[in-house]
Amino acid sequence: MRLDGEYAATVDRVVEGIAIFLIEGDEQPLDERHVPVGELSIDVSEGDRFRLEFDDGALVGIESRPEEAADRRKRFRERFERLSRRLDDEDADRR
Repeated sequence: MRLDGEYAATVDRVVEGIAIFLIEGDEQPLDERHVPVGELSIDVSEGDRFRLEFDDGALVGIESRPEEAADRRKRFRERFERLSRRLDDEDADRR
């Protein structure tokens, strides 16, 4: 897919010096880009959020969004805790 414009993205993982960005469109995965970490002017790690800018498919800009990453991690943690409590409650009912 040839991207053009700005997109929200999350670092899915970093493998052997390659950052794998999941590009989002309307909060759904749209595409994936593999970028050598050495080509980035910023540090990246799994779960980090960015705004990526593409021009005719080429990555031309990257902006870190740490507040989005923190908010997203908080929501995932809260969801996990709710699910864990539900499982604990179901286990207690079975006893």
